[in-house]
Amino acid sequence: MTRRVTVAWTGASGLAYGVRLVEVLLRAGVGVDLLRSDAVDQTAVVELDRPLGGVLADLRGIANATLREYGKQDYSAPVASGSAPSLGMVVCPCSMSTLARIATGTGETLLHRAADVCLKERRTLIVVPRETPLATHHLENMTRLSRNGAVVLPAMPGFYNAPQSVADLVDFIVQRVCDRLDVAVDLTKRWGDDR
Repeated sequence: MTRRVTVAWTGASGLAYGVRLVEVLLRAGVGVDLLRSDAVDQTAVVELDRPLGGVLADLRGIANATLREYGKQDYSAPVASGSAPSLGMVVCPCSMSTLARIATGTGETLLHRAADVCLKERRTLIVVPRETPLATHHLENMTRLSRNGAVVLPAMPGFYNAPQSVADLVDFIVQRVCDRLDVAVDLTKRWGDDR
């Protein structure tokens, strides 16, 4: 059986993180159940300079058999139930509105429901917020999620590995996400690797 991870993209800035994460997981032999909010179509054109359809076609080309996509109201999807095996879920990037809905348990879409399933089943749920500055209610929602067992992993790349490009900064965060999922990948130099 293929190990699977649910990845959700929201309309927050930082779609490059989410796209790279899906690519890395697929190349590592991990199946991906992909969810996305409506705003992702707009974000792809602005941030990736290409339509979302082209981005998805590239990802399907890596491992079409292990990439499954679901609509926002497709509650028959396996990710809507705790009975479906999963390594967990990553919301990357995670908008503050999505984070608030997950924190309060308002399952308005499949994305929210899948996150709620991870929390109730005590599976790994990673949210990658990409927002600055943070308002108090944003911080309170992150605290609430953390108390409920989620991993709050902001898109804050490190610079100790001397990144040479934006892609290096993206890979730093994707590596940290994969570490939390226990998916072995080697995207960036680790602290102390130069010793």
